[in-house]
Amino acid sequence: MATESGLIDLHLVYLAGLIIASGLTLLAGYRVIKGPTVPDRVVALDTIGTNVVAIAALFALYRGEGLFVTVSLVLAIIGFISTIAVSQYVIEGDIIK
Repeated sequence: MATESGLIDLHLVYLAGLIIASGLTLLAGYRVIKGPTVPDRVVALDTIGTNVVAIAALFALYRGEGLFVTVSLVLAIIGFISTIAVSQYVIEGDIIK
């Protein structure tokens, strides 16, 4: 019975993490819309990408399915490349010289 209680507790932790990450993503979305400068919006977009990766990983843990871990890794790679591209655009004004 102690094992079942531990599983229930872990599911509550995963659920709380999902709710917190979702709320933070909404707050970052507000910064993307109302950001005073372009770099603020870029950082907010990067935060949203990181939170989506966290949400996918937490969902994988919550459901016990490994597919969402793969999805989170692919999202992390795409987020990294897009952050580099947008940062290059903000700094240089062009992505590829």
